[in-house]
Amino acid sequence: MISSFRDFAKSKWAMALLVVLALSLLITGGTQMDVFASLGPRHVISAGDRSVDQAQFRSDFDRVRGNIEEQQGRPVTAQELIDQNVHVRYLESQTQRLGFLAWAWKAGIRPGQDVIAKQIRQIPAFFSEVTGKFDEQRYAQALAQANLTPAQLEQEFRDEYMQRHYAAALFAGARTPRVYGALVATQALEQRDGRWFRVTQDMAGRAGAPTDAQLTAFLNENGDQLRRPEQRTLSVVVFGNAPGQPVEVTEAQVQERFEFRKDALSLPERRSFVVITAPNQQQAQSVAQALRGGQTPDAAAQAAGLQPTRYDETPRSAVPDPAVAGAAFGLPAAGVSAPVQARVGFAVVAVTGILPAEPATLEGVREAIVQELRGEAERKLVFDRVQRFETLRGQGRTLEQAAAEVGARILPVADVSREGRTAAGGQVNSPPAVLETAWSLQRGGVSDVVDAGNGQYFAVRVDAVKPAALPPLDEVRADLTRAWVQRENNRLLRAKADELAGRLRAGEDIVAVARSVGAELVVRTGVQQDEETQTALGAGVLSGLFGQGKGQAFAEVNSETDFVVGVTDAIRAPAVALVAPIAERVRPRIGQDLANGLGDLAIAAGQSRMKAEFDVGLAREALGLPREAPATTGPQ
Repeated sequence: MISSFRDFAKSKWAMALLVVLALSLLITGGTQMDVFASLGPRHVISAGDRSVDQAQFRSDFDRVRGNIEEQQGRPVTAQELIDQNVHVRYLESQTQRLGFLAWAWKAGIRPGQDVIAKQIRQIPAFFSEVTGKFDEQRYAQALAQANLTPAQLEQEFRDEYMQRHYAAALFAGARTPRVYGALVATQALEQRDGRWFRVTQDMAGRAGAPTDAQLTAFLNENGDQLRRPEQRTLSVVVFGNAPGQPVEVTEAQVQERFEFRKDALSLPERRSFVVITAPNQQQAQSVAQALRGGQTPDAAAQAAGLQPTRYDETPRSAVPDPAVAGAAFGLPAAGVSAPVQARVGFAVVAVTGILPAEPATLEGVREAIVQELRGEAERKLVFDRVQRFETLRGQGRTLEQAAAEVGARILPVADVSREGRTAAGGQVNSPPAVLETAWSLQRGGVSDVVDAGNGQYFAVRVDAVKPAALPPLDEVRADLTRAWVQRENNRLLRAKADELAGRLRAGEDIVAVARSVGAELVVRTGVQQDEETQTALGAGVLSGLFGQGKGQAFAEVNSETDFVVGVTDAIRAPAVALVAPIAERVRPRIGQDLANGLGDLAIAAGQSRMKAEFDVGLAREALGLPREAPATTGPQ
């Protein structure tokens, strides 16, 4: 074979092939084309040697959606999460995580297989309840129920170990300088003297009524908060019977179903008994004699060193061992059976009570049978309507014509949003699939019949589409006017406070400034930053006093209705003896915050080093959506 290749390499055909290859490189500029690029799974996330393909992303996203549904207590569609950008936030976090893990592995943080095995063997669910030892079968069953493979579980433990190992090293090495604690303690114990006065709305003046032009401009400025979402008017075809019109069930049908299910509806004979299982026939015979001699089952079992098993009001079909069932139900009355060969050892049965069989009566189960027959009939009617509706639609009937001919109802739903909110603020009570289907159509579009589950079917038509838009001015005039007046009053108040503070900065005495607006001057010494002081003086006062240097003026919001204008007169540092113990107490917390910040930087650096990235388009495709998000639907 090798000699054949050598011969070919020396031939004129090989030289011709090289010439063709050289020409192709000249034409394409040496560009390489990977002809196998489209064969493998496409990666939604790529991070070094770590990746997430579309199938895994879809599975992970379904798990995220399940968690959100459990938290909110309601079904959540994938489109809802897409609209809230949940998929992008999840991609960002997972890309950072996988990038860091890929870097950590490359850097040498690699837990051994014995460490991972030790962690797995500490999970109680993987141990036998009988022997108390690790059970490979229970391990496999638990993983199957969680839809995990052993390799996936081991990888999860490996990743968790790597993160904890790095975090432990980071926390151990991040030693906070003592000066950090000293700065925090000094700030907490520092005292300041100051003078200030309140600036009220009456001092600043009040805004008048706005004009339509002012309201329109204000409406446009706040369009993001006031914009009405897209609304659609729908016609929903439902195929069930109208409320209050149950399907009739005949007496003959009830009688026929009763005869068919009589045995299943009847209660069989039930017995209460105790089973004592011995390892051999001789010991079982001794137990039987003790029971016939008047000993209780507990006493007889305890004397023989055995464990009794109780059955209370149990039918024969519920006894797992046929030999034990035969002994228990073979006795004509309460008593003790002879030893029988059971599946394990020899069993003695002591029957303590017998409840005779109770044949079912028609009157006793009539209502249940009627409901069962009615449900079956209604489901059949619905399915027949669906089939005839689809046939008629295929023959060219309109939605109204087909619905009328099959006896379906058309329910109008006016001006509903994608989230099911009506224009009046109510919530449409419909399966999520109705809105999902409606928002997959253009105006005038009619869906196929959709199975909503539980025997319910529907079809939907989009009759009208109102694109997202600002509401008319007259519709929001009252609320808009209140908001505009409040904004203008706040602006006037801020301007007045800034004016008075400017006079202080220009050198005018605060006593004269306060007197000029009729304000009461407040003088305080030894003010500290704590919750009690903030409650008594206000957040604006503390922010102003402790946000300025000595002799500087301030103007701060103190509440929704007033500002404070003042000056910081003096700053008093605390005694060193008071600062030291507090500084030592806060150092661990500062160290933790520092380590958390360093951890975030490490994760970002790992993502950068491994060139970790994600593809939103592939993620959308994995969820069955177009690669690009569609533009907002407007009038058609």
